[in-house]
Amino acid sequence: MAVNQNNLLKCFLLFLIIGVAFAQRKQENKKRPASNDEDVSTSSQCPEPNGYFADAEQCDKYYACSGGEITEKLCPDGMVFNDYSPDQEKCDLPFNIDCSQRSKLQTPQPSQHCPRLHGYFAHSDESICDQFYYCVDGKFNMIVCPAGLVFNDKTGICTWADEAKKKGCTTKDVFNFECPKVNETFALSHPRYTDPDDCQYFYVCINGDVPRRSGCKLGQVFDDSTKKCDWARKVPECVDWYKDQLSDDELYALENPTTKKPKHQPTPFVSRRKPMRPKKNKSEPSPPPEED
Repeated sequence: MAVNQNNLLKCFLLFLIIGVAFAQRKQENKKRPASNDEDVSTSSQCPEPNGYFADAEQCDKYYACSGGEITEKLCPDGMVFNDYSPDQEKCDLPFNIDCSQRSKLQTPQPSQHCPRLHGYFAHSDESICDQFYYCVDGKFNMIVCPAGLVFNDKTGICTWADEAKKKGCTTKDVFNFECPKVNETFALSHPRYTDPDDCQYFYVCINGDVPRRSGCKLGQVFDDSTKKCDWARKVPECVDWYKDQLSDDELYALENPTTKKPKHQPTPFVSRRKPMRPKKNKSEPSPPPEED
């Protein structure tokens, strides 16, 4: 009997040791990064029976799952898969998607001014900061940014030069203007300065050191004495600025816009029926007859 108990005790200890070793091995596997083989086996299966799922490495590749059947798909060249919802199959511009963790892309299919078939791309001449190309199916349209803005490669839109931080397109490169050095108190007021080449425009120095070009409306110029926009005829140094652009009558019309007449109001309805006399209350006595 004692022998059987010893054997049982040995078996129990053996199973306990094996169980502890298995648990430790499982914990180590969780901490260990997955190998490439494991990545392939995982990506070849549907995470859910139905839906659209991003590839783990390539930003423009994704998988469509239907009833557990997986199909590999690719976005049009220049676009990437938007994985915000497994219920939506959507390819988007890379400016809107974070591809930092899956940075691989398909081989480009370039054409004139289009490094890829679709997207927004900077001008090939790095010194041209305010022009870019919008490409669809490899065909381009050139777009010019509003005055004072440059194309931002990171966002795909026109922004201030200090926000774009693009080489060769700094505020100094774009404007050829530097904010004068001022004391800290005055700098906080975002001082304004005239544009030496254009009376209609002026510079606002953000916090005293970052210039941004702004402008007055048509017919007005920047008055350096008041630091405000005013009509050209009131600013001696810019009185003839619009001489070759607008006639005196046009300038007068801009300064004195005609007021619109109020719309005709319909005559209020007036009833022509005679007012009805109030009915007598039967409880009230009748007035006495008039004497002759």
